Amino acid sequence: MLNYLWFLLAAVFEIAGCYAFYLWLRLGKSVLWLLPALLSLSLFGMLLTRVEAAYAGRAYAAYGGIYILTSLAWLGLVERVRPGASDWLGALFCLVGASIILWGPKLHSA
Repeated sequence: MLNYLWFLLAAVFEIAGCYAFYLWLRLGKSVLWLLPALLSLSLFGMLLTRVEAAYAGRAYAAYGGIYILTSLAWLGLVERVRPGASDWLGALFCLVGASIILWGPKLHSA
């Protein structure tokens, strides 16, 4: 279960970092937004390494489902746009897929 916490924290910092770049590049905010962007993206990378997985690629694949769910929450909480039912349903499928990748039987390299 701790893996899900690491994924959630990593997703928040990744989205926040990318959003700070978005504010600067797309919305014309101050170049100073690059400082929290870079800090946030650095924390994202560090947090993602905390996931217990035998292979980095498997951790990143499982992370995708959590990222999607967190992105929809960000959309609602920060950008004040309400995700639709189909958004949440799609995120649920992704979360199930992420769990299968993370906890399902593991294939070993040849």
